[in-house]
Amino acid sequence: MGRNKFKAPKGTRDILPEEAKKREYIEEIAKEIFQLYNYQPIITPLFEKTELFIRGIGESTDIVQKEMYTFQDKKGRSLTLRPEGTASIVRAFLEHNFNQKPFPLKLFYIGPMYRFERPQAGRSREFWQIGAEAIGSIEPAIDAEIICLMIEYLTRLGLKDFTLLLNSMGCPKCRLSFIKVLEKYLHPFKGELCPDCVRRLSTNLLRIYDCKNKNCLKILRQGPIISHFLCEECLSHFKELQALLTQEGIHFQIEPFLARGLDYYTKTTFEVRSPYLGAQNAIGGGGRYDGLIEELGGDSTPGIGFAIGVERLLLHAEVEKIKIPQAAKPKVFIGLVERDLKREAFKILQDLRDASISAEMDFLGRSLKSQIRLADKLGVSFVLFIGPDEMEKGVVKVRDMESGLEEEIKKDNLIFSLKKKLSVKDGGNNES
Repeated sequence: MGRNKFKAPKGTRDILPEEAKKREYIEEIAKEIFQLYNYQPIITPLFEKTELFIRGIGESTDIVQKEMYTFQDKKGRSLTLRPEGTASIVRAFLEHNFNQKPFPLKLFYIGPMYRFERPQAGRSREFWQIGAEAIGSIEPAIDAEIICLMIEYLTRLGLKDFTLLLNSMGCPKCRLSFIKVLEKYLHPFKGELCPDCVRRLSTNLLRIYDCKNKNCLKILRQGPIISHFLCEECLSHFKELQALLTQEGIHFQIEPFLARGLDYYTKTTFEVRSPYLGAQNAIGGGGRYDGLIEELGGDSTPGIGFAIGVERLLLHAEVEKIKIPQAAKPKVFIGLVERDLKREAFKILQDLRDASISAEMDFLGRSLKSQIRLADKLGVSFVLFIGPDEMEKGVVKVRDMESGLEEEIKKDNLIFSLKKKLSVKDGGNNES
């Protein structure tokens, strides 16, 4: 076979069976938790009109300025692969008149997102997110619920070493006062800021919090703090949220410089950080977006949500040695003694599967010795031998691969007997 010249595009990769099984597991746990909290599934398109993300995320954000995969279709319309989930959820909310459903509307999604970034550990150009949105309530209790949902999910997976950071970005009214003070504070440092932050001074000042430059961060951390400028309503909202989380035993740290990377956040912002992921240390996070639906053409409707990065979650889980179930292996292998009995073997194979017993056989014409080696490599519990002597007697020879013991079982009693044996192997918990 010649050398393969085709490889997955940079920043993407194939998710092979072992990892796919882990992803399947963490998705199943997510769905269990979402169902417990009454969040319903929604699936949105992989691409949207570019304008949706420009208006929703913010034209001056790094995502829109640098990271979106934007292209024109054959009719010259500008489309973008979705870089995050919330804008698409809000578009669906408006398109399908979800405002007529009982509030709060609770939705969750699982799927790939796309951003043009420099690939590194925990950050790819194609990445997966698990996210949830609650639309229609301004109450701090819904903020608390969605944070509890996120923390309960991570805890159910077995994660322990993470930190929940919490902040309030205020509302447009109190944020305006803060921006004026921040702008006045930063002006004398203009010559010391990185080029991106100099640009942000005149385009979108709060995006300066996205900067990773150490000198810019040092300057910011010596400046004014947004929580000191919260209006009475925003301060009361933030205090009530903290009280609710404390009541539920949710530990958090106030991080006054946490702004997240999207323009639509108002009031509550939060982030879960890992000590194991280096610079890209956010496992997930989110916040409130009370102005987004109105910005995209709907009535003024509050909302809050979060998203968890699946790749970062798996990296963190690996460091914490979280046990995630491996891909299921077949329980039974059918060893074919003579090739002219393959029809009989195939019939038994399908009968076992119809009875919910995971089974496998050889499809490459291997010798019986090679078939047994394959069965051992697959890790099956039992090998069934199909040969002329067994066929004549109406039995199947069954070998226990752990003990090496063999016995003959009548074909009519095979499924019942195998289920009983597998139940013993599984400690009485066999579902077959």
